[in-house]
Amino acid sequence: MLKKIKINEVMTEDVVTTRPDEEVVFAFEKLMKHKVSALPVLDDSENMIGIVTATDLGYNLILDKYKLGTKVSSVMVENVASLDPNESLYDAVCAMESNAPDGSIINQLPVLKDGKVVGIVSDGDIIKYLIENNKEV
Repeated sequence: MLKKIKINEVMTEDVVTTRPDEEVVFAFEKLMKHKVSALPVLDDSENMIGIVTATDLGYNLILDKYKLGTKVSSVMVENVASLDPNESLYDAVCAMESNAPDGSIINQLPVLKDGKVVGIVSDGDIIKYLIENNKEV
C-alpha cells in the first residue's frame, strides 16, 4: 500500500528554510516560531546545501556549546538524504531508516526537484495521511 502513495500527496509544501550565514540562535527561534523540526539550508541559488534540526540546535544551545554569533554553516549537516516528489511513501520510510546514523532516527526528509526544495516529508506527515485516509499499512 505504501508503494502506491506518492510523496507529493503527503509532503508539506510550505517549507521554512534558513541560510548558511544565519546565526544558530535565530535559526532555532525560527524552528520554534513555525513549530517545525528541521530547516533545510539554502544557498543564494536556492539549492539545498544542508539541514539543521531542532533537536541538534536546541540541545547544543542548552548546553551552551555555541559561541555568540555561531553561523548555521558551521553546524549544519551536509550530504542530506532527500526524496523526489514522485517516490513512494515506502521509499520515504526506507530512506528514513537506511540513512539514519547508528542509534538515531531521521524523522523528516527534504523533497527536491532539480536540486530545489519543493517540500519536506516527516514521519508525522505520513501518519497523519494514513489516519485521515483510513489507510492500513
